[in-house]
Amino acid sequence: MYYLDHSLHFANGRSAEIPAGKVVCVGLNYRDHISEMGSQAASEPVLFMKPSTALASLDKPVAIPVAYGACHHEAEMAVLIGEQLTECTEQQAEDAIVGVGVALDLTLRELQAQFKQKGLPWDKAKGFDGACVASAFVERARVPDLQDVQIRLTLNGEVRQESNTRLMITPVPQLLAYISRFFTLMPGDIVLTGTPAGVGPLVPGDQLTVELVDLISVSTSVVAR
Repeated sequence: MYYLDHSLHFANGRSAEIPAGKVVCVGLNYRDHISEMGSQAASEPVLFMKPSTALASLDKPVAIPVAYGACHHEAEMAVLIGEQLTECTEQQAEDAIVGVGVALDLTLRELQAQFKQKGLPWDKAKGFDGACVASAFVERARVPDLQDVQIRLTLNGEVRQESNTRLMITPVPQLLAYISRFFTLMPGDIVLTGTPAGVGPLVPGDQLTVELVDLISVSTSVVAR
């Protein structure tokens, strides 16, 4: 298993071999989430990035900024890249995945809405420090089918997000090949593959359990940053 500090390393204590890199995120990849957001499906995958400074560990309390309005949870399957990918094929993309994890794409929703209304970039709403809270990554070999993974987020004992990666509009190998046409993916980069419906606000004191069912389950709390 690969663990996230500011670098990614093995659970057996060996020194880090893959430094944490950038985070490439995919928006609007589940139709139910598109509907809940009142958005329209795009003709191509919607991409945005978070810097490596946005990375935080899901094994620690989730620290949210409380001065900028509502901060929403978006639970997603994350994949860890182990080889350089530039204009790659889907098979090359598949072969380059070395780990699979679960992550929260934290979003300052009110700030994002303000930027969208003005036609401005919304990087500050998605890329702030701590905006990508990721679990450790299990080895790729433990995930027989990337398109049959159950994602679940439980908030204060109530399941808020639950879906399966088979419902993705664009599957993972196709996503990675598409991304690599625009951004070279490097070892240590993480790709968040989209969130299903059920996103909503977090407040300090909330109790969270975030899962890839039968693979990863992490329970944590929410605190103010």
